Amino acid sequence: MRVGLYPGTFDPVTNGHLDIIRRACSLVDRLVIGVAINRDKGPLFSLEERVAMIEAQVAPLAQAAGCEIVAHPFENLLIDCAHDVGAGVIIRGLRAVADFEYEYQMVGMNRMLDDSVETVFLMAEAQHQAVASKLVKEIARLDGDVSKFVPPAVKAALLDRFAK
Repeated sequence: MRVGLYPGTFDPVTNGHLDIIRRACSLVDRLVIGVAINRDKGPLFSLEERVAMIEAQVAPLAQAAGCEIVAHPFENLLIDCAHDVGAGVIIRGLRAVADFEYEYQMVGMNRMLDDSVETVFLMAEAQHQAVASKLVKEIARLDGDVSKFVPPAVKAALLDRFAK
């Protein structure tokens, strides 16, 4: 069984993330969505909320693609998470050239830690290349319309969070 790991904070999950997840399913039999516990980033949503959002959004994708998709919180090194879930490939989404520079360094370090785990980059579709969770949160905080960037349930969660 080919197992892939798609890591991120997913705070919140965006249409861009879901596009990468959908396309990654064509590469693996089981896709683990590694939900990073990154206390330094100060997430808007709790770990439990982010996992629940992902699980709700990927259920129809998994069924349509015939791929098992699971959410897996992690706080250790990415390469250790890959070992924990049995992943032979790490999937990373790229939006722009700036993303590549950071990702290139990360791949180099991960390969030095374990060169048996490959990394595959998937370019975001054109309509998702500018979408970043950080920007989506800012738009929602300032009462902008995030409908183009996130699924309806995620939009509702953002609106609810900023209404408080």
